[in-house]
Amino acid sequence: MTLIIKSFLVLFLFSTITFGQVKEINPPDYIKTITFKSNTNQSQLPILKLRERLLLEFDVLNGDEPDFYYTITHYNFDWTPSNLIKSEYLQGLDNLRIINYENSFNTYQIYSHYKLQIPNQQTRLKLSGNYMINIYNDYDELMFSRKFMIYEDIANVGVAIKRSRDVKYVQQKQSVDINVSSRSTHFNNPSRTIKVVVIQNNNLNTAITNLKPLYTIGRELIYKYDTESSFWGGNEYLFFENKDVRGANVGVQFIDLKDLYHNYLFTDIVRAERPYTYNPDINGNFLITALDADNVDIEADYTVIHFSLSHPELLNGKSIHVYGNFNNYVIDDTTKMTFNSRTGYYKTQLRLKQGFYNYKYVIVDENGKLEEGAISGNFDQTENNYKVLVYYRDLGARYDKIIGFGEGSSVNISN
Repeated sequence: MTLIIKSFLVLFLFSTITFGQVKEINPPDYIKTITFKSNTNQSQLPILKLRERLLLEFDVLNGDEPDFYYTITHYNFDWTPSNLIKSEYLQGLDNLRIINYENSFNTYQIYSHYKLQIPNQQTRLKLSGNYMINIYNDYDELMFSRKFMIYEDIANVGVAIKRSRDVKYVQQKQSVDINVSSRSTHFNNPSRTIKVVVIQNNNLNTAITNLKPLYTIGRELIYKYDTESSFWGGNEYLFFENKDVRGANVGVQFIDLKDLYHNYLFTDIVRAERPYTYNPDINGNFLITALDADNVDIEADYTVIHFSLSHPELLNGKSIHVYGNFNNYVIDDTTKMTFNSRTGYYKTQLRLKQGFYNYKYVIVDENGKLEEGAISGNFDQTENNYKVLVYYRDLGARYDKIIGFGEGSSVNISN
């Protein structure tokens, strides 16, 4: 199958999404622990400066050492395909085999660990903007895809986190104020050519998009909205660590060895009606760790993590799911919890690689609407990370470039 046909299938088959028109595809069950990062040791939504390194890693648990291939596609601000041809944004080639992989060592779960770095000798990216990387197997089947963004350092982006200006939600929401200023060029008609995206805790599902500048002072664009740029504060993520599969770990109640090690976490409770308590987290992320391992990529083992939540049974088609960046904030059957009428607990289990994991519980109604704070609560004191991307398409330009990137934390929240 040619690259053109592959690209057509991706765009045709998967063309609905909360943010934009192309959707990230999640892997089959035997592909686990997708870590996608740039200049950080944690897996998260990669936002990197042009010509910085991008690293994709994942494990394949079938023991077959299969071959995988990658393609990279450029998109507009709204995740519709850009009008650029591949040679305009990519130097060299893609649709190449991932040749860097190793097999696991001294683990109960056999797996192969794959690693891809961009740029490499064959592939370099030349332009800023939105990108999608697609991973295919030997049969030209799309295994999974992930989004990333590349920016140019053209504009200064100031980010300040404020408490909600809506008195009704002053203790539950956080508002993001943004200041964009040009370093050299003048923005032509910024209300039409400039677009801003705000992302909370690397989660594109809840991103606020297409904000317009509220007013302009010279070369400075001011975004200071009452409600349009506000997010629910949420609560600090719950967490556990199982870097030692045979001993006591943070958040692990007891351990059992079957075909793999099974780690049973302490039963969690509903926090929505309880006072806020600061508990440092990594904002929904995860980090692979293993005790006495020289190379955690291939020496960290897989364990079955048992989650339990004390919560009354939900009716009217509502369900409870485990939520976090361990699976790119996906809600599906694997994260759905089952109510046990004998114990009064919701329970589920996930196969995860050893490490430090953040997670929370969310309610999903019969229409698929997510109620993220129903169990954990929403508090203005919660420490959240906010990332701001500034897109610019000058009059007559053919693509949306990202001209600036800013970041802020609600640790410094103010009125």
